[in-house]
Amino acid sequence: MAQWQRIKEILGAALDHEPQERSAFLDEACLQDRELRVEVESLLAAHAEAGALSENPWVTTPADPGGEPQRIGPYRLIHQLGVGGMGEVWLAEQAEPVRRRVALKLIKAGMFDAAIIQRFQAERQSLAIMDHPAIAKVFDAGTTPAGQPYLVMEFVDGLPITDYCDRKKLRIQERLGLFIEVCKGVQHAHQKAIIHRDLKPSNILVAEVDGRPMPRIIDFGLAKATGTDLPGPTLCTQAGTLLGTPGYMSQEQVGPELHDVDTRTDVYSLGVILYELLTGLLPFDLTKWNKQQLEESLRQLREANPQRPSTRVGTNREASTARAEVRGIQPGQLVTLLTGDLDWITLKALEKDRDRRYGTPAELAADIERYLDNRPVEARPASVAYRLRKYVSRHAVAAVMVSGVAVLLIAFGVTQTVELRRITRERDRADRITQFMTRMFEVSDPSEARGNSITAREILDKSSEEIETSLAKDPELKAQMLEVMGEVYEGLGLYPRAESLIKQSVDIRRDVLGSEHPATLSSAGRLAWTTSEEGRFAEAEKMSRELIDIDRRVLGPDDRATLLAESNLAWTLESAGRPEEAEMLCRQTLESQQQVLGTEDPDTIESERRLAIVLEKRGNLDAAEKSYRLILDIRRRLFGPGHPLTLKASDDLGIVLVEEDRYGEAEQLLQQTFDTSSRLLGSDHPDTLIAMGNLATVFENQGRYSESEKLQREVLARCRRTLGKDHPLTAVALYNVADVLYYQHRYAEAATVLREAVDIERRVLGSKHPDTVDSVYKLARLLALTRKPDEAISLLDNAVDNGLDPGLLVNFEKDTALKSLRGNPRFDALVAKAGKRPVTTAQTPTR
Repeated sequence: MAQWQRIKEILGAALDHEPQERSAFLDEACLQDRELRVEVESLLAAHAEAGALSENPWVTTPADPGGEPQRIGPYRLIHQLGVGGMGEVWLAEQAEPVRRRVALKLIKAGMFDAAIIQRFQAERQSLAIMDHPAIAKVFDAGTTPAGQPYLVMEFVDGLPITDYCDRKKLRIQERLGLFIEVCKGVQHAHQKAIIHRDLKPSNILVAEVDGRPMPRIIDFGLAKATGTDLPGPTLCTQAGTLLGTPGYMSQEQVGPELHDVDTRTDVYSLGVILYELLTGLLPFDLTKWNKQQLEESLRQLREANPQRPSTRVGTNREASTARAEVRGIQPGQLVTLLTGDLDWITLKALEKDRDRRYGTPAELAADIERYLDNRPVEARPASVAYRLRKYVSRHAVAAVMVSGVAVLLIAFGVTQTVELRRITRERDRADRITQFMTRMFEVSDPSEARGNSITAREILDKSSEEIETSLAKDPELKAQMLEVMGEVYEGLGLYPRAESLIKQSVDIRRDVLGSEHPATLSSAGRLAWTTSEEGRFAEAEKMSRELIDIDRRVLGPDDRATLLAESNLAWTLESAGRPEEAEMLCRQTLESQQQVLGTEDPDTIESERRLAIVLEKRGNLDAAEKSYRLILDIRRRLFGPGHPLTLKASDDLGIVLVEEDRYGEAEQLLQQTFDTSSRLLGSDHPDTLIAMGNLATVFENQGRYSESEKLQREVLARCRRTLGKDHPLTAVALYNVADVLYYQHRYAEAATVLREAVDIERRVLGSKHPDTVDSVYKLARLLALTRKPDEAISLLDNAVDNGLDPGLLVNFEKDTALKSLRGNPRFDALVAKAGKRPVTTAQTPTR
């Protein structure tokens, strides 16, 4: 009796497979039981013969000999969509009470085995209690006059999710967005106590609704009820029966004694689908397993770990090129994109140990959303200890033998002097880094701080001073740390200190590695950029041109580093007030980057942005706006709406809209940017503060001065609190507060605030920096308006000496503030001196 029950179970499962798939299925289900297989195959043959002799012509043809279409109740059969083991699916048309096309699924003629009927009813019941956009809806159910049960479902005119993504060439971010919707649908089924157990691309169809792709999960034929709220009998998993599709089944589905599955089985299948969406491959090569004994194949499926998606894609260059192409990306970029978070997420979903897997599809979707939002993901690769423990548990006897061999290998390895030296050197380097990092934070220890509040700047200062002694024995590491800390200082706007550290890095690398080593050239490029940020444009230009000559000769004209150096030089020329040269070089560099790196490479997009800024400052607002919109669209698509680069692009577009007097559009965009930045980056993040300041600028241009002042003062307070009083953004915030006070004719207050900004900029940026010169000029105008002519004239003289466009003084009649100084001998002499200087075309820097 038990044998007959097993035969029925395997027969039912075999009928769920296409005829060409049944032989492979029986290999797995019957194992080495030859008698069992013969019995099942004879029943399959009998079923096929019965189907061929069926007296119900509509089972195989949609119309009778007279041409009249056959009907089941109110449904007119059009043509067969597919056939499985226990049933067939037809495209049908419903005429009443509504007219629509549906998918009609029914059990084949002659298949009235109780187990098959029970499984069909289970699918019908599970579909009936679910209601989610990602799950195909059930409309009706019943039986034919011949007693065949049928089910009427939503007709999904779509493609399997993998085929759809490849045909539409969806990018990785777009594929992930679609996959998240699938996870939500499976989560809904789990909340209704239904496990699908056969998730695969062909059971997830994607159709377009109003131009947007919408996934639909179908075929709950193997679904299992886990709760008691599902009416009627439910399908129970039986030991020894394989239910599912090879390649997508979890470890617990292919065990020698099948354990009861839970929701994490569907999570595993989702992980396989995610792997396939990312790489175009299954985690395991089933073609190799087809040549092995079934028991060996199942053992490997239970015990072998899949390769990381990034590794799998990178192993076959020819194949990876094709896969990258349908994902709208270069092969190298695809490997880079998959490396890290997406590797971790996918492998966690595919964990053999289901306790280490994501517990629910919702958890998997949440981690993907964290990745898309540029937030840390919860997935982490398994630890070495965990992998070792799993290996030993599988190979207990072999582990003992390997341990003995390992002892001999270790003894032999001790004699390998060269390897020992390398290990010692790496260990010493790690120790030096550890000691250095430990000392970095000693200043924040309560016993050292003595109750004082310690800032990140103080930790940074202390550490940069100790590099000389701590890393003296490792010049390469010292150079690397000097450059890293120099970049941090630069990010804080502390350019002189940044320049000092980066210059040391360049000198060390030249001595140790040579002047043409790529690492040396990288440091030299950073030094040239920092020099430009300090406002020493002539010096920066010279350094950049020398670097570009070496880059072109050593690395090649199309190397990324060479093109970046050219882009940085273009930006230096723009900052130096040479917009024509900057625009020409920027266009040349951008064209090369588009050809070599691609139109959507981050370096290419940054050059596009720099060109747009040049065009904006030259008054070509239409071209600038067009570029900003293109950049914003690309960054939204590549990085998502909450990425810092996307938010910067929104800021750029908002500011040019302000300059075009399109204040309504600008306010809407900048308000959205500010809200997104506040939510994702935090209210005190520098990008959030910039967005808030830009929004305040819109209010100022609309004459809403009180609202603008309130926001600008809030920006100033947060800059002082989070960045410190000497940060360039703090100086910008002071400048903007002074600006809105000026428009309210509160000149004395504005002068007091702007004087503080000038003090900061002189300390941090230097007296010759364009921002400093601009602030000094504006302060002089305010002092003139408050009847302090002597100090105003002194400041104007200082500004001209440091690079102020003399044309601003020569044409003083156009400036109400400067006109008040007319007749003052010192001012007249200054104007005369300014008139002898060549008038530049540089514009006063704008905020």
